[in-house]
Formats: sequence, structure tokens, C-alpha cells
Amino acid sequence: LQKVFRVIAEAPEFATQQTQRFFPSAKISGEITPEYLGVGYIIGPRIAGVLVAGGVLSWLVLIPLLASLVPADVIAAQLVKQGYLATITTPGGPGGWDPAAQNFGDWTTAIYRAYIRSIGAGAVAAGGFITLLKTIPTIISSFKSSIGSIKKSGVEGVEEEGVKRTEKDLSIKIVGIGSLVLILCVALMPSTLIPGQSIGAKLLLGILIIIFGAFFVTVSSRIVGLIGSSNNPISGMTIATIMGTCLIFLAVGWTGRIYEPMALVVGGMICIAAANAGATSQDLKTGYIVGATPRAQQLALFVGAVVSSLAIGATVKILDTPTAAMAAQGIQHAIGTEMYPAPQGTLMATLIKGIQSQTLDWQFVLVGVFIAVTLELCGIKSLSFAVGTYLPLATTLPIFIGGAIRGIAEWRQRRKGVVTAPEEEDLGKGNLFATGLVAGGALAGVIVAFLAAFENTNAGLQKVNAEHSLIEGLGAEGYKWLGVAFFALLAFILYRIATSRVKESEQIDLRE
Repeated sequence: LQKVFRVIAEAPEFATQQTQRFFPSAKISGEITPEYLGVGYIIGPRIAGVLVAGGVLSWLVLIPLLASLVPADVIAAQLVKQGYLATITTPGGPGGWDPAAQNFGDWTTAIYRAYIRSIGAGAVAAGGFITLLKTIPTIISSFKSSIGSIKKSGVEGVEEEGVKRTEKDLSIKIVGIGSLVLILCVALMPSTLIPGQSIGAKLLLGILIIIFGAFFVTVSSRIVGLIGSSNNPISGMTIATIMGTCLIFLAVGWTGRIYEPMALVVGGMICIAAANAGATSQDLKTGYIVGATPRAQQLALFVGAVVSSLAIGATVKILDTPTAAMAAQGIQHAIGTEMYPAPQGTLMATLIKGIQSQTLDWQFVLVGVFIAVTLELCGIKSLSFAVGTYLPLATTLPIFIGGAIRGIAEWRQRRKGVVTAPEEEDLGKGNLFATGLVAGGALAGVIVAFLAAFENTNAGLQKVNAEHSLIEGLGAEGYKWLGVAFFALLAFILYRIATSRVKESEQIDLRE
């Protein structure tokens, strides 16, 4: 109904005008997606509440405040500085800049791109660093355990006696050898594949990949445990990696355009590593619940990483192929156009150029850093809040609604005197239905995006698109409310399933 027929609006929004005297350019929006509702239910009301609180700070506090204080031309100049606008006399860009009227069509979007994303990136980086500091004891104990397992095992392939099958992991030697092989591969690859003037320069890239990888893989795994993989701020960690890499380049005197793609290589590899870390954590947790052998899972993950890299490479190649109309305009890559805008790429390129040329606005990044510090001093986990600050409110609001539904369902169960063991909650009707929402929504999105990449199938999708007809019949506001009604219906179904009683014949005996 949503992805193909467009019966449901994807992101209804309700915003105040810039001319509004008391609360200018405030926006409340929500993506009508089942996966966000499911994610919110899975992570629960506490984390979902902290997550949306970050969005409230950005969209209902900082943006209205900046809209009241910062003139339009200053915001436009900031967008030019970040690469969203070619010049201040160029119309368009985020928010629809009108140089003749010196005004934006959408102040909220313009301010979000100009300032809030930088603040959010700083908050995510600081929250991740604080999270790493908190997990250092766990990391040290795990490292000691791994070193101890090497000493006990003696010969590789000989398993330690007395270790349970469900606690057997791959040897830490594999991690060490794999890290060395990665560094050597990066250093010895030709410059056509890995940018760099010398083997020494590319050797530094390999070392930075290992260092940042160890940091953000830990952070990513922790985030997934807190708020789920769907809300893992991979882009925020990638931005932090790029910033750190560029600062190291400056420290060793590497400035200029030739070093910009080198920083992007480090950021790209850490992006992949952090994404895989979150997925791996989910896999290992699932294996722990069902009694799998971690070593066997890890071997399977190696195979999966190789196969998926080939599949993803082919998919990206297909999506990046320009249509005939694009080719006629001289466009060589579809990714980066209006069809696949890839706004994060613009932000990352701007960060690299800004740091390398020493023109980055660090004041906004530091604001985000100290927002995270303030939250920690208040006893609140800053990482969840920081993620909410960085993400659009349209993403965090439906997640919060899902978490609120779980909170209400659990409150109702407690009032009835129903006590559920933690291990039984994961297999409850509500959790299972929410998991289905996440999986189904993600799968549908991938399928539709793949179909839209081909002209024939994309033309067919456009023919069954009912959005324009519904807007003509219901009006723009009516179309938005129709989407809200569908989302409310889906939320009600989730609530009813979560609060429905489990029949005795359907109960699962976890002791078996």
C-alpha cells in the first residue's frame, strides 16, 4: 500500500511557519513505516523515550531557536560552506533557498542541514567515546580471556578442556592475523584501488582502519544492544572516523586534495565494519538464546560477509547505472541524483574538505559534544540521546510510539498480575509481531528500490501510483491524515496482539 501504490503517505508532517511569532519553524513529522514501529516495541519505552528526547531537542528547541536568531542569508552561506548550495545566489538546495526573496521555503530543513547535523555528529562521537570508556573494563577482561585461551590451547585447533560448547569462539589469533593481513593488503594495493602516494602512506591507512575499527566496532555492538540495529548511527560513526582521520592527517602535515580520498577510504571501511559489528552482535545473541556454537556462527559469518559483499557490489552497480535520460544530460552516476540523492555523501565530502582546508565550524561539533557530556552528568545514557539528536524526528517519533505501546501493554499485564520471565518476553506475541514488521518493511523497501532501478519496472510502478489521485480527492492535508490513520490502525493491531492472552496450547516451554 505504501511502497508500491502510495496509498499511505510516507512521512506526514505538521510544521509552523517562519512568520509564526511564538514558535517559528517547528516541525513534527513521522515516517509511516512498520519497521520503525516494530523497532520501538522491541527496544522498549525507556530507550525509545530517550531517543525521541534527542529529536525533540533538535526539532522543537534548537531549530525554532536558530530560526528566531539566525538570518536567512547566514543560513544560506552556511549551506554554501557545506556544499549544499553552489553559491548564495543559486536557488534551491535544502529548504528551497530563494536568493531573490532572501528566504527559504522550508526553514526547518535548511537549519537541520546547516547546523543540527553537525551538532548531532559531535554528540554521537562524544557519546560513542563515553560508551567506549565505560566498556573498557569489559574489553580488557575479554582480551585477557582471549590471551589466556591461546596459552591454554597450545596448538591451534586443539580445544580447551572444560569449555562449554556454547562458549567456544574462534581463536584470537585469527583476529590478529586478519588485522595484519588487512594492513598489508591496504599497503600493497595499487593506487588505482587504494589512494596513496607511497606504501608508507597506505600503511598508515591500514593502521588507522584497525584502530578506528576496534573503537567503533565496540561502540556499534553496544548501540545495537541498546536500541537495535535499525537505529545504529552508522553515518555518525563514519563521520567521526573521517574527522579523526583528517585531524591525524593534519598532525602529520598531510593537506591537499590528494589526501581527501584517503580519508574517505578509512571512513568507508569503518562504515562497513560498524555495520557488520551490529549485525554480528544480533546473530550471536540469537545463537546464545537457541544454544548455538559461537565458533560455527563466526565461520558462517565469514562466508556471509564474502557472499554479501559480492551481492551488494552488484546491487550498487545496478542502482548507480544512469537511465537513458540521465546519460543524455551527461550524468554518469545515478547515485547522487534526485533519484538516489545520498545526502550523507555530501556531508562527508564537506567535512573532509573543511578539515583538510581548516575551515570546519568546530563550534557546532563541540556543542554536540557537550550536550552528550551534560546528559552523562545527569545520569542519562548519552548515546541514545545523541542518536536522536542526529536523526530526523520523523525517524525517532514512530520508534517512540512503538516503545510506548510496549510500555502500555506491560503496564496492563502488571495490573492483571501477569508475570513474564525475561526469556519469555523475547518469544511473546508482541515481540514476534514487531520482529515481523521490521523484517517485512525492510525487505519490501529493498525489493521496491531494486524494481525502481529499471526503466520498464519503474514505469509500471508509476502507473499504479495512487498518490496524485488521492491528493486531488482528499487534498494534501487529507492525504497526510490518511497516512496517520493507517499508522494508528497498525499501532492498534500491535497493541491488541501484544495484550492478547497466550493459549495454553501455544505456550513454549523454555526449559526443554
